[in-house]
Amino acid sequence: MVLAFGLFLVTLVFIIWQPKGLQIGTTAVIGAIVAVVLGVVSFSDVITVIDIVWDATLAFIGIIILSMILDQIGFFEYSAIKMARLSGGSGNRMFIYILLLGAVVAAFFANDGAALILTPILLAKMKYLKMKPLPIFAFLMAGGFIGDAASNPLVISNLTNIVTVGYFDIGFVEYAKNMFLPNLLSIIASIVVLWIYFRKDIPLHVDVDTLPEASSVIKNQTMFQIAWIFLALLMVGYFIGDYFHLPISLFALGGALLFLAIANHYKAVKPIMTIKAAPWQVVWFSIGLYVVVYGLKNAGLTDSVAEWIIYLKEQGEVVAVIGTGFLSAVISAVMNNMPTIMIMDIAIDKVGYIGNESLVYANILGANLGPKMTPIGSLATLLWLHVLAQKGVKIGWGEYMKVGVVITPPVLFIALLGLL
Repeated sequence: MVLAFGLFLVTLVFIIWQPKGLQIGTTAVIGAIVAVVLGVVSFSDVITVIDIVWDATLAFIGIIILSMILDQIGFFEYSAIKMARLSGGSGNRMFIYILLLGAVVAAFFANDGAALILTPILLAKMKYLKMKPLPIFAFLMAGGFIGDAASNPLVISNLTNIVTVGYFDIGFVEYAKNMFLPNLLSIIASIVVLWIYFRKDIPLHVDVDTLPEASSVIKNQTMFQIAWIFLALLMVGYFIGDYFHLPISLFALGGALLFLAIANHYKAVKPIMTIKAAPWQVVWFSIGLYVVVYGLKNAGLTDSVAEWIIYLKEQGEVVAVIGTGFLSAVISAVMNNMPTIMIMDIAIDKVGYIGNESLVYANILGANLGPKMTPIGSLATLLWLHVLAQKGVKIGWGEYMKVGVVITPPVLFIALLGLL
């Protein structure tokens, strides 16, 4: 147990620290190799992990590639300007509309897509509108929060969702039905809590007339029109895949590559550059970190977590659902939600999936929302901070946690009520 925990902590530190030239995926793979060499995990464990995460990881890559193409044709920038102009110059309405836009982007293009694509666009527009530092901070923090808080409605909305759905063999439609109300409550609670927290920093009026016309930022009109039809067909594809029990990556990655070919035909993107820019490090990160985490499972951590869940179940359904959600949230905030989702999935499986379906969804809500309490809680937050740092905006850990620790618990609690 000590060896497994020690290796996990060292790997996590290097992933967060990211020494010059050492990317997150490379670090995770090195940790996995060391785990195999030290006997913390076996080669058969590595095969088991790959079997668990391959579909989720390839689907995630597809979602990001699709997001990158849409970004290059001006799809998200157009949406951001439209939402800003709809506010009519009201700072409060703009705050709410931007959160709704973030929720939609997170739902269809994953929380990491929202962090990578939407964050720089929002920052650029706020600077264009000559907002002061405090309002910019409020909008950025709120936008970063909603990316994870609203990443629950669809299987494709978060890598944690895809991993869990694959692990328990949950259908696309079944998942969406069970998560509709919790996600709706999460969005409403997020908007209310964030507005209450930042209300003094939100400007009463914003001069949106200085913004360019939304249509002017579209870089390829043909692809922009095709995109709407393609996204609708892709969503139909997810439902067809669910009916025939096909891997979600077949449509997410397959659809992204097809869209890339169409975009290339209309000279909207350069395929090689797009594929090179895709976050392939996430593939190695997912496999590598999960192999290291599997060592914690072998050392008995999942057995301990299963015992905690059994204790919560003995207190009744309400305590079990709320308790499991917050247990997942706290572990995610401390040791990142990627390893947490696997640990919790295995623990719930030990308790028994049949009859405990609500605990699976509580785990997802906790793993998606809980990370917002700390900067290291999720890959999306790390990407978000990295994007902001590249744009010259640095948010300290203390500054971040002062907001995250206050906002997250009430939103998570309200979202979990949707499972009861």
